[in-house]
Amino acid sequence: MIERAIEEVLHLWPNLTGGHATLVNHSENHTFRIDGADGSKHILRLHRPGYHSLTAIKSELGWVAALRAEGEMPVPRPLPGANGALVQFVETPAISARHAVLFAFEDGVEPQPEDELAPLFETLGGYAARNHIHTASYRPDRIERPLWDEGVLDTDGIWGDWRKAPGVEPVRDTLTRLDARLRQNLAAYGKGSDRFGLIHADMRLANLLVAENKVTLIDFDDCGFGWFAYDFAAAVSFIDDQAVLPELKAAWIRGYLRHRPLEAADIAAMDTLVLLRRMLLLAWTGTHAETDLARSQAHLAELTARLGEAYMAQ
Repeated sequence: MIERAIEEVLHLWPNLTGGHATLVNHSENHTFRIDGADGSKHILRLHRPGYHSLTAIKSELGWVAALRAEGEMPVPRPLPGANGALVQFVETPAISARHAVLFAFEDGVEPQPEDELAPLFETLGGYAARNHIHTASYRPDRIERPLWDEGVLDTDGIWGDWRKAPGVEPVRDTLTRLDARLRQNLAAYGKGSDRFGLIHADMRLANLLVAENKVTLIDFDDCGFGWFAYDFAAAVSFIDDQAVLPELKAAWIRGYLRHRPLEAADIAAMDTLVLLRRMLLLAWTGTHAETDLARSQAHLAELTARLGEAYMAQ
């Protein structure tokens, strides 16, 4: 089991030797809860091979550190290994060469689609706005992060080719037309610095921890360069077909406007970016078929086509 293999490398971090590992999530990476022999709790992220380079991971952690320094919102706290480095190299007979990062444990539970989400989305809108304000002046010496633009629709997109995803063939024509419409509308929207920059890019429910009145935004693993409004699109991943979507959009906008202005074009682009995110997730299901999340989305192509038809009819 991969948990036992992880336990064999816990000596890479101070005071974790003899700890117990429990797999809590497997999507892009493997994420484990580490219960230390001394009663401590941590979260360990084992990176997917070949997804992010060492420089890219360090770039992510650098931005997280800068956000933590501002103190504007709760974000993860990476912890150094015994050698002082935040990123550790792991390789065992059971684990191919991979990078790993340890984080302090954060209290809270993942919100669920059936919860009352409007207040949470108002908070998320505020978080997104403050992130976007921060990135306007964030100038690290070097940063390497993914690009979340129309290129995700290409045959060599970062999460794969949507054309090869499960269930595409019966709705290929609709999705092809949607692909073209999205490119057209995004080109018209443009990539000015007031609307495009460094973003979290994955503020979905699975990457939030809610504890009483505190919402912690976790998992910056997909942070990169994209449209600011894409942070809303990512937030409604897998719930963008629900009747509550207009309410969530209005709440997100309210929270955002408390900190940063939005133009009418930005609000209009949110619908386009929701469909772009859907196409991206469709591609993801084709390249991550081994995950439970991908297997649970067998209907995604048909649903994306149906939502795409409605979008193109507007």
